[in-house]
Amino acid sequence: YLKYTTKLTFLVIEHHLEMGRKLLAAGQLAEALSHYHSAVEGDPDDYLSYYKRAAVFLAMGKSKSALPDLTRAIQLKPDFLAARLQRGNILLKQGNTQEAREDFEAVLQRSPDHEEAHDQLMKANELEELQEEAHASYHQGDYSTAITMLERVIEIAPWDPESRELRAECYIRMGDPQKAIQDLTPTTRLRNDNRAAFLKLSMLHYSLGEHHDSLNHIRECLKLDQDDKKCFSHYKQVKKLSKQLDNAEELIQMERYQEAIDKYESVIKTEPNVPFYTNLAKERICFCLVKIKSAWEAIDVCSEAHQRDPRNANVLRDRAEAYILNQDYEKEFDSDSNDIKEGLERAQKLLKLSRKRDYYKILGVNRNANKQEIIKAYRKLAQQWHPDNFQSKAEKKEAEKKFIDIASAKEVLTDPEMRQKFDAGEDPLDPENQQGGGGGQQGWPFHFNPFESGGSFHFKFQYN
Repeated sequence: YLKYTTKLTFLVIEHHLEMGRKLLAAGQLAEALSHYHSAVEGDPDDYLSYYKRAAVFLAMGKSKSALPDLTRAIQLKPDFLAARLQRGNILLKQGNTQEAREDFEAVLQRSPDHEEAHDQLMKANELEELQEEAHASYHQGDYSTAITMLERVIEIAPWDPESRELRAECYIRMGDPQKAIQDLTPTTRLRNDNRAAFLKLSMLHYSLGEHHDSLNHIRECLKLDQDDKKCFSHYKQVKKLSKQLDNAEELIQMERYQEAIDKYESVIKTEPNVPFYTNLAKERICFCLVKIKSAWEAIDVCSEAHQRDPRNANVLRDRAEAYILNQDYEKEFDSDSNDIKEGLERAQKLLKLSRKRDYYKILGVNRNANKQEIIKAYRKLAQQWHPDNFQSKAEKKEAEKKFIDIASAKEVLTDPEMRQKFDAGEDPLDPENQQGGGGGQQGWPFHFNPFESGGSFHFKFQYN
């Protein structure tokens, strides 16, 4: 009976191993993993089952889960060089140079001519030197050199959270929070409990005015530990400010402008230390004062907002509206002053433009957005608003209009000459501004509206 049971167990384990192998080869990783789990449970002393399960974990991108299996396989069979080499490679990518070196040296001890082990040992030595140099440069305040060193460190050890955190700190000290965010984001997955990274990410997004992203990250910190004092303190601040900002915009949408002004004044009190929020509040108060036709007060607030952010076209537009509301600006200024004349002409141009299409607003990008950011926003919106996604005639018609505006915005903002004209207050796609009186379709950049060719036409769009 015992022999029969043993043979049956062996056959069951062999079945699981064979199924695991086939499913792994077919790319069905979750199913393969399930069979390897069963194989390990059936025979906890079979080193190959652990090694094969580790291979599945690695194929799934779960290197941390693979490590214990490789370690167990090595414990069961100390001369198992493939497992040693695989574990060393993972440890190296995690930045654990000392442990990785021990594995590569163990392989070379038994197989002195092993080329991969030799190359990886050299990398481990290089990595250790680079880590030391990067830390030294950072402590000396030479952040640029530290970043250069860390680029190579991260190339060798992409799963090392410490190096990414150090480079993020260098970027913060060099005044580049966006790059710091890019480095910190993956560290939240590289460490099991990285509340510090979530907190720092939240604070960076907060400083940039990205209050919704800030709120999302600080909530992730509290999911890990709801009693974390630093995260909870910051959460209260972000939540309060974010609610005020959202409520203020809702009030503007409802045309309750005086209430929106009061709410934005509360924003300034809630966060007086981050310039972005005060600048935004002043810009929106300026807008609301124009809407309630409080001309002189609007001119004062808009002028302060312009001083704070001279490149903000929304403020110039709203201040122009305030001057027009006031209707007596020519009496107030010396009509021979070229500066004032030019300023008013530019403001009126921007006002005229604001009544048409704001290509930045259409794509939802900042006025200083680069070409890559513009194309990314365009692709996302073009996919969302393609008319083929809608069924009813009314929805399709609205989508066609939005789709045309999105394509127009992309054409203008990715062409340096057209973008320069638009920033100067001229819509390069407006027939009024075009020479030669061409009779093209207004709003469609190629003077052709594909949606006017009949209901049966299906426009195939390339998101380039």
